[in-house]
Amino acid sequence: MTHYRTIWISDIHLGTAGCQADYLLDFLKHNEAETFYLVGDIIDGWRLKKSWYWPQAHNDVIQKLLRKVRKGAEVFYIPGNHDEMARQFIGMTFGEIQIQNEMIHTTANGRRLWVTHGDLFDSVMQYAKWLAYLGDTAYTFVLVVNRWFNNIRIRLGFQYWSLSQYLKHKVKNAVSFIADFEVIMAREARKRQCDGVICGHIHKAEIREIDGLLYCNDGDWVESLTALVETFDGELKIIHWPHILDDASENRPEPIILSSYLPIPLALDPTAAPLQTTALDSSPLEFTQ
Repeated sequence: MTHYRTIWISDIHLGTAGCQADYLLDFLKHNEAETFYLVGDIIDGWRLKKSWYWPQAHNDVIQKLLRKVRKGAEVFYIPGNHDEMARQFIGMTFGEIQIQNEMIHTTANGRRLWVTHGDLFDSVMQYAKWLAYLGDTAYTFVLVVNRWFNNIRIRLGFQYWSLSQYLKHKVKNAVSFIADFEVIMAREARKRQCDGVICGHIHKAEIREIDGLLYCNDGDWVESLTALVETFDGELKIIHWPHILDDASENRPEPIILSSYLPIPLALDPTAAPLQTTALDSSPLEFTQ
């Protein structure tokens, strides 16, 4: 079991065939934290409205998160576009999971990071939602193909590899959209007088600096199988979890770290810095171009 100060996960998309619930359950089984942030698109309301799909593994994910709360962890739920129905409950608590519109997280070394899903700063979501729904249908088809593709790979003894992510990152327009989104999110973090932003939405795990601001995206659990974690000294890491561990085996693979970030501490005594989380105004955010 690995213990972290904070874990961020998003874009699980429970209720869809593309959700990799088994991998997420294994990740949650082997990783603990004092605080968990569920950064949107946890339950896919868009898909569930069209057809009901809810296997036992999806229910197990919910139960596993509730169990984290019962064991003493704080869990914050920040809705996204696919679970936007949860925004009507902002400020409320369900099963001790606190629902917030957006938050400020202070790291162990004193950095203020704005936490939001990111859809409210996506121009397609704001001004052409019908196009987002159309794209979601095509994307769902690709994820189904991805799932069958990986079932075959696993039977042949290979590790999980995302065909859908590979195809998406080969499309020039998609790459351009991701770059624009990252710059917008960093700019919005500056407006909030934060040192950086942590978001989801675009299914691309990333840690990088943009104009002196830290941009972090925790990825997803339909393609990249990634989470963002904070260690007790304030280091941020993207963990890739493409395997389901065999508890009976002594040869367990180490967590795959895709990238990490440990800046010069801002706090005078990082080891003494308490966990600080601040909920922002629950009013809807405005998209600014």
